[in-house]
Amino acid sequence: MLKKINIHSQNRYQLIDITKEIEEAVREDNVVNGLAVVFVPHSTAGLILTENEEGLKKDWISFLSSLVQKEELFHNKIDNNADSHLLSGLLGQNKILIIDSGHLLKGTWQQIFLVELDGPRERTIIIKILEG
Repeated sequence: MLKKINIHSQNRYQLIDITKEIEEAVREDNVVNGLAVVFVPHSTAGLILTENEEGLKKDWISFLSSLVQKEELFHNKIDNNADSHLLSGLLGQNKILIIDSGHLLKGTWQQIFLVELDGPRERTIIIKILEG
């Protein structure tokens, strides 16, 4: 199964918990054991697994922005979002999650987040469920 969902961000940098949407796709597909491939087809967004705690989400945004704020970024001469491209490349645009007994395997505090790095925008998330 291939499923696409759309997410609307509201800030330039933002962490958006998409765990429920991914878990729903797994339930809908009725796969007992397999893999869920989650992909964001955008070069200015990424995916991470982390705890859904407000302070930690602020820490992520602060940390990511600190990586690029003092750099001279040549791509900014085109459309002023070089930081978004660089951070997206560091985070990556995909995650592969194990499905076991019909449920995603993840740590107790792990949630799946879309990391918006050039918002506000509408983002598409593609989920491919593989059985086996």
